[in-house]
Formats: sequence, structure tokens, C-alpha cells
Amino acid sequence: MRLIIREDPKAVAYYTANYVRQRINEFKPTRNRPFVLGLPTGSTPVEVYWHLVDFYKRGEVSFRNVITFSMDEYVGLPRSHPESYCSFMHRHLYDHINLRPENIHMLDGNAEDLAAECQRYEEKIKEVGGIELFLGGIGPDGHIAFNEPGSSLESVTRVKTLAYETVLANARFFGGDVNKVPKLALTVGVGTVRAAREVLLIITGAHKAVALAKCIEEGVNHMWTVSVIQLHPSAMVVCDEDATLELHVKTVRYFKSIEQVQEQLIGRQNISLKGSISKLVGYDPDQAYRPIADPSANEKSALDTDSSDVSHQDESDQGSITDSADDDQYSVDQSEDDGESDNVQEMDRNTLSATELTASGSSEANGTRTNGSLVPAAVTGNPF
Repeated sequence: MRLIIREDPKAVAYYTANYVRQRINEFKPTRNRPFVLGLPTGSTPVEVYWHLVDFYKRGEVSFRNVITFSMDEYVGLPRSHPESYCSFMHRHLYDHINLRPENIHMLDGNAEDLAAECQRYEEKIKEVGGIELFLGGIGPDGHIAFNEPGSSLESVTRVKTLAYETVLANARFFGGDVNKVPKLALTVGVGTVRAAREVLLIITGAHKAVALAKCIEEGVNHMWTVSVIQLHPSAMVVCDEDATLELHVKTVRYFKSIEQVQEQLIGRQNISLKGSISKLVGYDPDQAYRPIADPSANEKSALDTDSSDVSHQDESDQGSITDSADDDQYSVDQSEDDGESDNVQEMDRNTLSATELTASGSSEANGTRTNGSLVPAAVTGNPF
């Protein structure tokens, strides 16, 4: 398991969105070989989604051959309700990118047979070849999706009764009234998440520090369902400094040192996007190690050497992403053949930080910047 530590939630959001962008581009999805992405709801991933929308608008990523599966949905809440997770995903992501409608998969909390709906969802995931990357957040009690403490680590998509703490936490989305919060939800299982070929968790804030400590430093425990990622062969946690407050100092130093050694001694050119070492080009075992206070300090210099490795084909052989001013929707030229890749600009922006993005003269999808700092959405309002 990899632990990536960044200064604050904004840096975590940018790193995560940029990683997802790179994974999609590296995969080079086609209609016959789509990139299957599992996506979370809740407040944690909102800024990640805004960055992904921004990347799309810049032509740095296409979602035309991406298939998505949302993690959960409330039971009994109309899909049109502003706090349904269907509305959430459309509001923050789906309505602003070129994702094909038939490639969007969400649980139906109003299905007549909820058990059959959950089984259908699992079968649909298998039908498309499984999830390539599952992005997720966690609750303060360490739950993934709505897999509350005590959930089976082998569980699949099912109906779940929400813990009172979860109902209280979600009351803020319902005017602070706990009576308006649905008490049941449909959720992918812990086993569903584990079955993904890669899992990336976002953990930010001091209120989730205990959960991170349980995930990293203690054993696998169904009372802290996040801990199951210790068993996953390709898992990564991206967190901020506040989330590490309950970790031992030596644990934080260890994971930071791994990133620094890879950066300085092994070289980015020898490290895959997932962090594995597959080659040693220009590697000098006698090179002196120079400690870096903050691994992200080298991100700007790495811009000159990293490549998104996005393949380009003749423009006539590919679909194009266009911005239609008439209906404010993004249309896709459907003339491409099924086996062709999307036309994505090749940009060396793999590790560019959010502040550096501003310095380059660009504006973010999630608001404005003042003196190089991102103004929170609460100040700027929803950018869409």
C-alpha cells in the first residue's frame, strides 16, 4: 500500500484528480476496451470532480470511453431530489463532461425489488470486465461507502441500515434535520471495492486521523472497514497532514521517505504511475541522498521530464470534444470507429501542483484564486 501525504485538502484533491487523469490517459481506453471507474459521493471528492471537469475542458482528458459506477444511493429518496446521489453526481461531474449516458451506472434506491437491484449492479460490473480503479472516501469511523462498522469484509452490493453517527453526519445536507435523512441506503460492498484492480482512497482532516491510523498501523478489522485495503495488491491512500495526526512519527517519516527515495535516487523515469519499478534507466546506486522536507517541492521540476504518454492519431480518425454554446452541453463527434482512442492533448502536467497551475495563467474549475490560493467553494459558489 502507498501512502501519499500532501499539505492540505486542496493539494490532496489536485493530486488525486491528476492521478485519475493520468491513469485514464495511460490506459488509452476505446469503446471495446473502456476504462471502468468506481466513484464516491459525499463532500470529500467534490473538489476532485471539479478538477476533472477542468481537465476535460482543457482537452487533457476524455471520458468518452469511460464507464462509471457510483458507490451508493439512498433508499426512498427520489432521483430528482437535490440530495440524492444521482443528483450529486450529475451536478458535480456528469453534466460537465463527455461521458456517454449509457456508460453511467447508479443504484436505484426506488427499485421495487431492492435485493434484485443490488444483484443487477454486481452483474453489470462483471459484465463490463470489473472496475479498473475504485476511488473512495471514508467516514470518521473508517467506513467505505455505506459499509458501516461490523460489515462483512466479503460483502457485495446490498441494502444497508445507516448507523446513527452517519445519519447525524449527513443531516447537514438536509437542513440539519436528522428526521429528513434516509435511514437505509444501497451500497457496494467491501468485497466489491476489494475486487477492483486498483483502489485509491482520499482521507483528509483531523476528524479522520483515527480512521487513518486504524487503516495503516493496525490489523484488518471489520469494525474499521477501511483497513481491508491492507489486503489489496494495488492500493493507495492520499491524505493531508491533519489526517496523519494519530500516526506514529516514524510511520509518517517512512512513507514520506519512500516518495523521496523514488524521486531522488531511483528517478521518476523508472517508476510506473502505480509506483512499481519496472526498469532502471540512468540509475546510479552511488548517488548521494539529500532529504527533502516536502516531496511536493520537486513536482514543478518533474514537469520537464514526465510525460502523460497519451497517444495521438490522425485527427480524421478520431472523435473530437466540442463545447456547444447553444445548449451548454458537450457533444462528441460520433464518427470514430470502436477501436480508436480519444483525441487528448499530450500535456506534461503529471505532478503540477494547484498553485503552479495558477502561475501558468490558468483558472480552476472550482472557483477563483487570490494570491495563489484557491478560494473555497463556500466563497465562490458552485462553479457550475
